[in-house]
Parts: sequence; C-alpha cells; structure tokens
Amino acid sequence: MNDLIDLTGKTALVTGGSRGVGRATALLLARAGASVGIAFRSRRADADAVVTELEGLGVRAWAQQGDLAKPEAASALFARAAEEFEGLDIFIGNHGVWPPVDTPVAEMTDDQWHATMAANLHSVFYTCRAAARALREDGRLVLVGSTAGQRGEAYHADYASSKGAMISFVKGFCIELAPRGITVNCVAPGWIDTEMSASAYKGEERESVARAIPIGRIATAEDVAGPIVFLCSALGRHITGEILNINGGAVLVG
Repeated sequence: MNDLIDLTGKTALVTGGSRGVGRATALLLARAGASVGIAFRSRRADADAVVTELEGLGVRAWAQQGDLAKPEAASALFARAAEEFEGLDIFIGNHGVWPPVDTPVAEMTDDQWHATMAANLHSVFYTCRAAARALREDGRLVLVGSTAGQRGEAYHADYASSKGAMISFVKGFCIELAPRGITVNCVAPGWIDTEMSASAYKGEERESVARAIPIGRIATAEDVAGPIVFLCSALGRHITGEILNINGGAVLVG
C-alpha cells in the first residue's frame, strides 16, 4: 500500500472508531503509516481492541470516550489529540446513528427527531469546529454521510435530513478551509454490512437488498474505508467539496 499511499508521519483522528467503517478506516490509515486516535461512545472493550490492533501495525494509537453530541466532549477529544500528537493532519467524522425502526413523519416523536439531529448533525458541527482549529496546513477532513442524504429515505426522515444537511455543510466548509490547503469531502455509502445496518438484513431481506445493487453485493466496511483513505492521501489533494458515492450503482436503478 505504501507504494501509492504513504501517510508515514501523519496523525489522524477517527470518530466512531470502535467498530464498522470507523475501525476499518483507522486500520487502513495505520497500514499507510499514520498514527491514529479513535473516539467512541460506549464500547470500551471494542475500542481497546482496536487500539491493540493499531499498535500491532507499529503506529501510535489511543482511544477517547465521549458523546460528541455534547460540545464539551468534542472539545475534550481534540484536547486529547493535542496532548497525544504534536499536530493533527487528518480528521474522519464517522460517528452517528440510524434509527432502525421504520417511522412515518406523522408518527415521529420530537424526542426521536432531536436525538438523531444531535447525534448526526450537531456533533458534526462541534467536531468540525474543533477540527478547523486543530488541523495543520494541507490537512484532510472527511465526513461519512449516506446516499439517504441525497435521495431521501422514507420512514427515516430524521436520518436522511441529518445526512442531507451534512452534505450542505461540506459544500460551504470546504471553501472556508481551502486557503490553508485543507480539503473537506464526504463519502456517501449505500448499504454496508455493519452492525448498525444488521437489523435491515433479516432473513431473505439481505438477498433482496443485494439484488437491488447492480454490482451484486452489499459493501463491506473496508469498501468504504478505501475511498476515505484515498481522499486523505496526496492522490486526492485536488479534490474538495465533493460527495463520493460508494453504493455499487444502487442509486442509478431505484
């Protein structure tokens, strides 16, 4: 991997790093040579296991717990990054929730709406505000969105709205950071084979979902991590303000 993407000497911070796309991204960044800190909300054992894996790749690694929907947790996370690293080169905003129960807008509670917005959107503002202050010149910032943010998602209006707002955020934020050489992009996965999406794959539903994807399979976490790391490398240095779709062609047929 280092023949094309070499992040030796770089430092990275990945939120939602204890599992799924966050874990896969943290490990791929480490394989490219970057030292990596991960943020997690509640799963200490999983986060510690990821740190062990990262250290096994020969890089510096650490984990910080916190609810990033709270501004003080975001501030504490970046304070930890400043303590652990001399400076920050890469920030991956991967945290968030997808409420799995189909809920029509007419039946959605205020609590559900506000909770999803706090976890998926307010936390993006808090962490990106801190990242804008912490990132070095020529840094990289990548947020993990969703195809739902572009096409909507019936019965999940809270989730789709939060991801749509993320896309608009990226489009403006990238202009603010461009004079410092910092790129800001978003990846928009479709269905991913992760724990968060597992409830959607019960019984024959998994095969039905796979059949609806032209490439014929559901993405793995690694399928999403690869494009993220590409955007963090010198190969992606002239890409900013973009939404990179990772969906196997699904948005083209449905």
